[in-house]
Amino acid sequence: MSVYLGTFGEIEMQRQFDGTELRSTINPSDVNATLKRFSFDFEHGQLLSGDQIEITSTDETALDFIDSYTKTSVKKFIHVDELDGIRLYDSFANAVNGGTTNATALAVPANDLPIKVKVENADYKVLAQVNSFELNTERETVDTTTLSDEFRNRIATLMSGSGQMSAFWEYTGNTSQELPNYLVELALRTRVGSQFKARFYIKTKTHNPGGVAERANDEIFYEFTGVLTGCATQFAPNNSVQIQANFVSTGTIQLRMNLEIPDKVLQEDSGEVLLEQSSDALAVDSA
Repeated sequence: MSVYLGTFGEIEMQRQFDGTELRSTINPSDVNATLKRFSFDFEHGQLLSGDQIEITSTDETALDFIDSYTKTSVKKFIHVDELDGIRLYDSFANAVNGGTTNATALAVPANDLPIKVKVENADYKVLAQVNSFELNTERETVDTTTLSDEFRNRIATLMSGSGQMSAFWEYTGNTSQELPNYLVELALRTRVGSQFKARFYIKTKTHNPGGVAERANDEIFYEFTGVLTGCATQFAPNNSVQIQANFVSTGTIQLRMNLEIPDKVLQEDSGEVLLEQSSDALAVDSA
């Protein structure tokens, strides 16, 4: 029997948006081209550093507050400073780091520019410094017992999920990962919600105590969407600062397996490529 240790698990998170659009206007006075910084009216905490947003002009004019840009829509990662000023970047890591060096060049627009903003995040980021997670699944039942029954009858109905995750609080670090401080920020979002999509790994690549070489890079994980219902920061002088976040699922919970199939050529639909000859025919490399 092989024993798997929890020290080899991980959490991947994808930032989610509930579909609500933020609408506002970028005025010429809102843009500082020298500092590559702009702003518009939105509630504090609704946009977070690392968010990938899509900005679209609502009057079909070009987004001329971006230097030499002629299109009506743009998708960039953002860094939000303490005064809600925004800089645009091409990568998540640069957006978390901030600064003017890698920021997109801006230009003062000729006129007021009405815009709408949506958060569009497609990539998963590993949540750093996680020390534990828990995912519970429950299925509700309905009592269908009648007077003539000798035993109580029940039928299964809807499933739901809940859980928690705990991480050491981190303010700086590997910016290709999601810093745990993001959980605190996410829980405070009010207008655009605290949604997320997550993968909770219970077997990761290269962790293979079973010893079967072909299964070394298999991955097994739970995938689900959820919403944070609470986030606590544990702070004590004689202990490390930790963050504990509680959540409930908001959709399907799947136990997924990414299995590598050795020595097989697969089609795009994952079906095997079969030869038209006899079953013992081989595909030979001409080299």
